[in-house]
Amino acid sequence: MHKRGMLKPMAILPIITAPDPRLKLKSEPVEKVDDAIRRLMDDMLETMYAAPGVGLAAPQVGVTKRVLVVDVAKEGEQPNPLMLANPEILWASDEEAVYEEGCLSLPDQFAEVTRPAKAHIRYLDHENEIRETEIEGLLATCIQHEIDHLEGILFVDHLSGLKRNIILRKLSKLKRMQATA
Repeated sequence: MHKRGMLKPMAILPIITAPDPRLKLKSEPVEKVDDAIRRLMDDMLETMYAAPGVGLAAPQVGVTKRVLVVDVAKEGEQPNPLMLANPEILWASDEEAVYEEGCLSLPDQFAEVTRPAKAHIRYLDHENEIRETEIEGLLATCIQHEIDHLEGILFVDHLSGLKRNIILRKLSKLKRMQATA
């Protein structure tokens, strides 16, 4: 219970791990960034920092809404969080970049993924304002990775079938071991 006008403390949400069918669902657009969506964004940011990670999409916490948070600030740098609802890529460069990607929903699994090096995106911000911006480097990779989550796509879906199956088998085995522990 809390007093009227006082903010509830942010919450750390449980992160869904693969293989889980909820990670393959397509997310629904947000009508507007209202108090409930702002609370979700704030909780997701808290969850991402606690994990620790550089990006988190709503489906990873069991919410099929088109919401994501990212912060690619390096350790020691001032945090620079971005909270996006209904993000869309308006343009992506032909130039590509390769980054070793990981995912909070695929713990301790990493692989090189090729994506456009730059993009122009549009989204609703934390205050329900429409924003457009150019992204590049790690930020571009991270936002594209999180937008994939909104489409039910995991970074391993960009890998060969063999590599993807090896990673998913490891995660299934780990889940079984944790369930019997």
